[in-house]
Amino acid sequence: MRGVLTGFGVIWSVTLVGYLVGRYGLLGPHGTAVIARLVFLIAAPALLLSTLARSTVADLFSPALAAFVLSTLIVAAGYLLLARYVWHRRTGEATVGALCASYVNAANLGLPVAAYVLGDVSFVAPVLIFQVLVASPVALAVLDSSAAGRRPSVRRLALLPARNPIMLGCAGGLLISVSGWHPPIEVLRPFELVGSAAVPLALLALGMSLPGSRPLAAGPDAGQRVVAVVLKILVQPVLAYLIARYALGLAGPALLAAVVTSALPTAQNVFVYATHYERAQSLARDAVVLSTIAAAVSLTVVAALLN
Repeated sequence: MRGVLTGFGVIWSVTLVGYLVGRYGLLGPHGTAVIARLVFLIAAPALLLSTLARSTVADLFSPALAAFVLSTLIVAAGYLLLARYVWHRRTGEATVGALCASYVNAANLGLPVAAYVLGDVSFVAPVLIFQVLVASPVALAVLDSSAAGRRPSVRRLALLPARNPIMLGCAGGLLISVSGWHPPIEVLRPFELVGSAAVPLALLALGMSLPGSRPLAAGPDAGQRVVAVVLKILVQPVLAYLIARYALGLAGPALLAAVVTSALPTAQNVFVYATHYERAQSLARDAVVLSTIAAAVSLTVVAALLN
């Protein structure tokens, strides 16, 4: 339980600082957007490059990863169907909502939870790599084309990595990893230094966006917000358990890893993406906040039942 409490303590402490910064206007009216862009354009790409550069191809595969990926795809698809046929949301907004329902906080919360609850941080590495190499590029491609206001051409999709710093960071780190080259520490250290700012800055931006917000308030997107949080906190881990236990026959640490990683709350990166592309920002902000609060309880229950 210590890992869960430590992870949430860090998240809420930094988010509270951001809230105070936003509440008293210390960075001016555009501070949230500036910090979010700093994370998106510089800090996050540096973090992803340095992280993936130290990974191996073997890190991409684990017994628990299949259950996590399947549960993620089912939940995201379910939200997209609701957004398209029930709420009639635009593509960009539906994409952000699907991320709210399925994109987990595998970095700053997943790592301490893996260390203290699962006993091995390697359990969360495949999840992080899957989200970085598959989920993020696909979502960003859709958001990029939605922001452009037209259907993406083959040429535009081919050039997307060159225009998207997140994908450039992923591609650079993956190339270093598969090449077998081990960069000198002097080469990676600047990327590690800049990348270390990504998580706290994203949390600060999230906190700065909270003054005046009412995540439980009624409104036109209240139902979508509730559905996204329920899918993330309840449906995804239940699906992961059923898939891991009965379809894949997992037990012990592998089963616990599949369920715990699926039960992680929505990542604050979703709010960064939503802010950068100006799509469903309030939905992303509220989903991150509410899912993180709810996950403090659900993760404790999961760890108690399956440990």
